[in-house]
Amino acid sequence: MLTKVLSAAHFGLEATPIEVEVNVFKKGFPGFSIIGLPNKAIEEAKERVKTALINSSVEFPNLKIIVNLAPADIPKEGSLYDLPIAIGILTSMELVKLPEEKSFFYGELSLDGGLRHTKGVFLLALAAKSLGIKNLFVPKDSANEASVIAGINVYPVSSLSELINHLNGIGLIEKIKGSIRYILSANTCPVEFDFSEIIGQESAKRAMTIAAAGGHNIFMQGSPGAGKTMLARATAGILPPLNEEESLEVTKIYSLTGNIPPGEGLITQRPFRTAHHTTSRIGLIGGGSDPHPGEISLSHNGVLFLDEFPEFPRSTLEALRQPLEDGKVSITRIARSVTFPASFMLIAASNPCPCGYLGDLKKECKCTPRMVMKYQAKLSGPLMDRIDLHINVPAVDIEKLIAGSEKRIGKTQNSKQIRELVIKARKIQNRRFKNLKIYTNANMKNKHIAKFCDIDKGALLLLKQAVNTYNLSARTYFRLIKVSQTICDLVGEKRIMPNHV
Repeated sequence: MLTKVLSAAHFGLEATPIEVEVNVFKKGFPGFSIIGLPNKAIEEAKERVKTALINSSVEFPNLKIIVNLAPADIPKEGSLYDLPIAIGILTSMELVKLPEEKSFFYGELSLDGGLRHTKGVFLLALAAKSLGIKNLFVPKDSANEASVIAGINVYPVSSLSELINHLNGIGLIEKIKGSIRYILSANTCPVEFDFSEIIGQESAKRAMTIAAAGGHNIFMQGSPGAGKTMLARATAGILPPLNEEESLEVTKIYSLTGNIPPGEGLITQRPFRTAHHTTSRIGLIGGGSDPHPGEISLSHNGVLFLDEFPEFPRSTLEALRQPLEDGKVSITRIARSVTFPASFMLIAASNPCPCGYLGDLKKECKCTPRMVMKYQAKLSGPLMDRIDLHINVPAVDIEKLIAGSEKRIGKTQNSKQIRELVIKARKIQNRRFKNLKIYTNANMKNKHIAKFCDIDKGALLLLKQAVNTYNLSARTYFRLIKVSQTICDLVGEKRIMPNHV
């Protein structure tokens, strides 16, 4: 008997319906074959499905079973086809009856018949809604991902035997519901480091506030131990909450990569990702034979912190140039091309030289001019031109550290106060860019600057003088305006004045 069960495959951030065709023959030699361009994980599904059925008190048929994953010309990967294959076999044996409404079956089986947390359920729910499919049968630990999408019935399945009983009308699985707005309203922002804990570095903290308010890239240079890493990590605590649209974009990426923990649903906090300087180009940018997102896409609508910036391979750093400009990364392979969003705020940190003490007032630099030049040349001009803010983070004097440790409480703004300023500035930008699919000043193109940035004559004259005096590029000129607009938003003014520039 031939049975067809609906499931899905993932290509980039889209889910495509896959028809799992199962035919159980009563004639011929017993066997179990899976065709339709399956990868190794799907080939191994034969043993998982067989053992899970036996441990769910189902007698596995000693017959010829052929499973076809259609369309057959699309490569399939992953363990998500375990459940639809098992249901197809059960239906062909007339042990269960499929729902009358179109339904997706999706999930990895364990040997005892339970269902494991499976990545990509959120993308499956989006596909189901667009295709008009009403029912989703997914692992219980992954069901919350799908529950935030309205208009579909999500059934959290804990085991194969539970699903068999449900399909036979013996014990029904209760469907779950969710609300995006409710989940977002409950969002809290944990703080690893508070800005009030950072002694001194007032100009650096001010720069971090501006960067967070406008989504600007920032480069910090300073001696080891000056507080660059602490400043970067404290920035995570002043970022505004994700809005509904941003949250959906981030959740799609995290669902595809399996970064949503079991039992969790919508991503409500801005990502803060760090990458070691030994990270490969594919690990940072994305790619592989079957293209997957890299760290820049996992940082979408959040922050990517790259410490020891010049220590990254030159080819890896240069690959950042296009995503920093476009807010997305396109990966092309022979089979297909995919595009992942990558609109992130880059925080980069570097020492001024190989030993780290060039320009330090207390420690002598031991590097030769050639070593310093070679070290700084690792960061190309075009790459640095794409970073809006460049700041120096000097070492804090020990006397200030001791005095600061005794008196800092209540003497400086904490992360909560700074975050409130950032949120106010972001609300101004949300109103400014309504319906434009951009969320921050850093995302503005030249046409947006011409339309939205009201520049005072004195400020415009100052900008022209800066361009002529420092021989600034056209890109730097427009980035100056973007940062000035953010400073303007932070103080709640409508026109860019000379002091903002």
